Amino acid sequence: MTQLFGDSSKNRKIGIALVTLTTLMFASLDTSAKWLVLSLPVLQVVWMRFFSQVLFTAAVFAPTMGWGMFRVVNLKLQCLRGLILALMTALNFLALQYLQLAETGAIQFSVPILIAVLSSWWLKEKLDVASWIAIWVGFAGVLVIIRPGSHAFHPAIFLSVMNAFLYAGFNMLTRRLAASENPVSTQLFSAAVSAVVLAPFAWSQWQTPEGVLTWVIIGLIGVFAGLGHLSVASAHRYASAAFLGPFLYQQILYMTLGGWLVFGQTPDHAVALGAVIVVASGMFLLWREMRTKVSSVL
Repeated sequence: MTQLFGDSSKNRKIGIALVTLTTLMFASLDTSAKWLVLSLPVLQVVWMRFFSQVLFTAAVFAPTMGWGMFRVVNLKLQCLRGLILALMTALNFLALQYLQLAETGAIQFSVPILIAVLSSWWLKEKLDVASWIAIWVGFAGVLVIIRPGSHAFHPAIFLSVMNAFLYAGFNMLTRRLAASENPVSTQLFSAAVSAVVLAPFAWSQWQTPEGVLTWVIIGLIGVFAGLGHLSVASAHRYASAAFLGPFLYQQILYMTLGGWLVFGQTPDHAVALGAVIVVASGMFLLWREMRTKVSSVL
């Protein structure tokens, strides 16, 4: 979404606070999902995540927006976004059954690198030598995390890699829709499409959750998802995407903390080193993008 309010120190601080809330919500979502998929079928958890998000978002915005919540301009692209979101989430939750939160988080943050590659190929945007070096260094960081051929390698890592590619395309599609769509309608419509598409698969393997705690976490994943999407959309009303981009990387810290507190997992040296390389490469690309946009304005 394009920036709505003026560029000031106060607005940038509000944007940072909202992005911080976003990263906390998404890290909490992944931690909760990993806990749930250890005892429930993956597609059931994915469906419950979207269904509870629809309920939460509708409850918040129905009093002011009514059925206008579901009003969209580009129906085809919105449906495509919902399908991609459903597939992304299923891949991510399936990977979380086998991998540490820090591993999936580190792979996820290769998205800015993949967006740069896709922009060069799909949108014909020209990249300079420094950007291509950053891209290749970032991919090297991904290989450090994956460690193909080693004993630490797990095939589920490819699910996270596939999710990262889809997420890159998903972000580009979201940017395109942001110019004409209400952010509330976009996130609610995508969640609703995902819930409808996944319902038959979830119900076919349904297992009734046991215990109050499980039901509480099922409800919370919808809250985490809804608040995460709404806060990131709101953040871009106060500051530019180029300014906010680097602050999104704090999510990997919260995912690592969640993995340690809930599952007793700590990333090994290879995952930590690979994450640093991937994050550094992504931040460099974001910095180059910010410089390019400033130069074009001047």
